[in-house]
Amino acid sequence: MVLELPKRWGKNSEFEGGKSTVNCSTIPIAERFFTSSTSLTLKHAAWYPCDTMEPHIVLLTSDNTIRFYSLKVPHTPIKVIVLSDTEEETLTIKTGRAYTASLGETAVAFDFGPQVPVPKHVLGQRGSEEVLGYPLYILYENGETFLTYISLLQSSGSLGKLLGPLPMHPPAEDNYGYDACAVLCLPCVPNMLVIATESGMLYHCVVLDGEEDDEQSEKSWDPRSDLIPSLYVFECVELELALKLATGDEEDPLESDFSCPIKLHRDPKCPSRYHCTHEAGVHSVGLTWINKLHKFLGSVTQELRRGVLTSSEEAVAGFQCQWCDCALLVLLCGRSTVHPASPPLLCSREDKDLAVSPLRIVAESEHSFEKHIQGILQRSSANPLHLKVKLLWGQKKKQLEDLNYCREERKSLREMAERLADKYEEAKEKQEDIMNRMKKVLRSFHSQLPVLSDTEKDMKKELQTIHDQLQHLSNAIRQVKMKKEYQQKQMEKGRSPRKPSISLSAYQSKCIQAVLREEGEHIREMVKQINDIRSHVNF
Repeated sequence: MVLELPKRWGKNSEFEGGKSTVNCSTIPIAERFFTSSTSLTLKHAAWYPCDTMEPHIVLLTSDNTIRFYSLKVPHTPIKVIVLSDTEEETLTIKTGRAYTASLGETAVAFDFGPQVPVPKHVLGQRGSEEVLGYPLYILYENGETFLTYISLLQSSGSLGKLLGPLPMHPPAEDNYGYDACAVLCLPCVPNMLVIATESGMLYHCVVLDGEEDDEQSEKSWDPRSDLIPSLYVFECVELELALKLATGDEEDPLESDFSCPIKLHRDPKCPSRYHCTHEAGVHSVGLTWINKLHKFLGSVTQELRRGVLTSSEEAVAGFQCQWCDCALLVLLCGRSTVHPASPPLLCSREDKDLAVSPLRIVAESEHSFEKHIQGILQRSSANPLHLKVKLLWGQKKKQLEDLNYCREERKSLREMAERLADKYEEAKEKQEDIMNRMKKVLRSFHSQLPVLSDTEKDMKKELQTIHDQLQHLSNAIRQVKMKKEYQQKQMEKGRSPRKPSISLSAYQSKCIQAVLREEGEHIREMVKQINDIRSHVNF
């Protein structure tokens, strides 16, 4: 499950502006896979270190398989790396655990190193193209460490090939413990591996290219033999996982046989420091010799080289975090104290009111220390149903608070919108008033100019054109009036007595009628012919 925190804003850059309780979104990863495979357990999870791509999460399960998931498609892995043969995993004992797990040959943790060019012998090609990848260090429970190179941007089939186990120098009979539980790669050159065991042992290893020994020289003819780096154990740190128990009469305290899984976390502010978390508490370890190693690797003069080689490193004898000034102190065997250059771990504030010991607060309170411990150890319900009901009640309360907050925000937004609307109307009226005043001022200003403007010149031309048209229309009206007077005179003359009409004789009348009759018959015949032709054409 991936938890996505809300954004920060406000004066102090707090979640959702400083709310005491915030809502977070979750993304289930491989939910159907883990639901259907109930026997599988999650061993380790980490983020893929590439910043240019979308977020990817890497999961290591108990079946010795590493799967890469994208947050956009969280149910289907985009890449799968099988660390063991399937035939070995099918051989299970009665408890359901594989023989490889019983022998400690299962992967328990992994970590990515800084991006480096992938060696040519790993790619299996002779081309000049350089492929960048992230070294993935895989730790097995029996203490063995394997190496592979990963690059989600490359589709080369040779990437993801398992190399190892990496040899450790100086060699140890117990392989530095059979209860390895965590591995961490510090971001420096050369790579520094921190291997932790459940018994509280931390091994600081330097990853260097291995030297070719006799066995490797005998196998050098084999093209399948790969050159793998070696782990050089520089120092070992033992953590105090539990308090020492007093035996009464004996002066030496009796150490309890206590072991628990340890988780390693890198410090983003200080590359040479990391933190260990376990059931007994938290430890912070600083590697003071990394800077000397970098100086040694970057030095050229023989004097500096000799000074580094002849100096003896001082092992860490104690570690303390002062609560008052929030400073870290590392006590070395040479009775020297090292102050880390990085900012304080627990607190970066200098407020004296906050820098108060919690034990002092308990001691100054009215209740006794025993009552405080009893309150911590007070029995509570562990029933899953009760816990689920309590969780649901808390979610309901938070949702109701959010609902009331949204209602208040909506009400305030409406009121603000009304106020803004009123202000907008007032501003609009004032703007119109100002525009009218500006027009008047501009009009009066242009009227006082001694030279006509372009607009006034156009208006003058238009007025002159209208004047010419009016003269033309007045002439046309005068002509119309003259014609009207002439027609009236003609009409008055027509009203005078008419002359006698012309009379025709009887013979003339008959001749005219006969001619008209013949012409009528001739026209009738022509119409008939035309109709016949029209009907024939239509047919």
